[in-house]
Amino acid sequence: MADKDISRDQEKALERLSPFQLKNRLIDLAQSDHERLMLNAGRGNPNWTAIAPRQAFFSLGRFALSESQRTFAVPGMGGHVEAKGMLQRFEQLTGEEPADPGLEFLKQSLDYVKDELGIDPEEFLAEMADGIIASHYPTPDRILTNVEKVCHQYLIQEMCAGQAPGGRYDLFATEGGTAAMCYIFNSLSENKLLHKGDKIALGTPIFTPYLEIPHLNDYELIEVEVMGDEHNDWQVPKKELDKLADPAVKAFFLVNPANPPSVAMCQEDLDYLAKLIKEKRQDLIVLTDDVYGTFVNGFHSLMQACPYNTICVYSYSKYFGATGWRLGIIAIHEDNIFDKAIANLPQADKDALNQRYGTLTLDVPGMKLIDRMVADSRAVALNHTAGSSTPQQVQMVLFSLMCLLDKENTYKATAQQVVSKRFNDLYKAVEVAYTPNPNDAHYYTTIDVLEMAQAKFGKDFTDWMVANYEPVDFVLRLASERQVVLLPGAGFDAPDWTVRVSLANLDDQAYVTIGQQIKSLVEEYHGLWQNAK
Repeated sequence: MADKDISRDQEKALERLSPFQLKNRLIDLAQSDHERLMLNAGRGNPNWTAIAPRQAFFSLGRFALSESQRTFAVPGMGGHVEAKGMLQRFEQLTGEEPADPGLEFLKQSLDYVKDELGIDPEEFLAEMADGIIASHYPTPDRILTNVEKVCHQYLIQEMCAGQAPGGRYDLFATEGGTAAMCYIFNSLSENKLLHKGDKIALGTPIFTPYLEIPHLNDYELIEVEVMGDEHNDWQVPKKELDKLADPAVKAFFLVNPANPPSVAMCQEDLDYLAKLIKEKRQDLIVLTDDVYGTFVNGFHSLMQACPYNTICVYSYSKYFGATGWRLGIIAIHEDNIFDKAIANLPQADKDALNQRYGTLTLDVPGMKLIDRMVADSRAVALNHTAGSSTPQQVQMVLFSLMCLLDKENTYKATAQQVVSKRFNDLYKAVEVAYTPNPNDAHYYTTIDVLEMAQAKFGKDFTDWMVANYEPVDFVLRLASERQVVLLPGAGFDAPDWTVRVSLANLDDQAYVTIGQQIKSLVEEYHGLWQNAK
């Protein structure tokens, strides 16, 4: 291998790194041979983008600029947009430019918000035009008024299979899902809902940073694994879910569909968990990251199954090819256990929180957790400048509206077909059998190298591999010898000899090549074993 000078002890040290840090070493190895093209399937940044809502964004921007220039007559400057008569002026523009696809999308959107959500179309258009110009701070700072209504409808459609559990959710627009997670952990800690030394259950395997956050000195939480079963399409055995019955476990944190297995919790497990919470753990905090939910038909989030206990995080990044936009949402049901738990805190904690938030409201006890998150996101003192930028919120609405308008789910079918084809091509090339499952998202996949090797060459061979090599050796060799970058599954708390493949960020043919290279490398190890006998 190109990195032949590395020792086994050095490989053990590398295994302690986050896979996203190890990735940089793998990329260096893969790029050392400049005559071959590196295939980096280590990150989940999709190689597609949703066109229609971006066309609408730029058409809206052009219209908003013309509106801005109406109200300020200084050369090179515009003013604040004026709502009065805006709808008529927009309709005039669409009549003049009927072939503009962005304007047509906006026209359909105005009809939708009027007919389906009861929003005054001129009021909505004015909010969008003002938002895209971005001449005001976000008001309300948590999320713009009509943005919340549209995004709420989108979440019900996509995260709850169109079946609202009753009541509504309060939403907080954030700078991507990662910012949402930072805000949530911080506010749960600041509001005495999680304490240092508390136990938090993690649905594993899981996105690596979520394994790392609880250990930070900010939180110092104790992790309890709730492990999916690799041999049952990563569904969670009931004995694992039963760990949540322990009152010492304060919260359950999962990615659903999971990362890296990319499988959604089945309905049976959702029902079992909801029953467990209702009967034994009404105080359990549930935190779910549902970014990949749109890749599973009829997806049901825990925000639907356990609405009062769940904080849901959703990001627009993967489905719409928008990782650079940083668009996320936190959703908490208006009737929730968090606000009740804060109301029942010991008086000393209440006094401390009254002091923390007392400059923002005269009614700190009545302040919802989600509004405390907004304040905490700006160290409380800068709450008046909190909130995701208004152009971000406008693009978020346009992404949502694309799906709400798409009654035939054409875009969803296309996105699912893209990753499913790559999944099928990969598994055909690597010659590993799989059974299709409706809960599979296919955004990533996890391949167990040892199981693959044992099925082909027997247990004596895989025992030799384990005895003579560190698991990370496989991804190092893939990178250095074959210019293929994959992440080690162990870094996600998956079995040691698994590798994670992103099915989103490379051209279709690349996955055939990756499968062939994985298969070829296993055969290379087998040759080494035969020579060593």
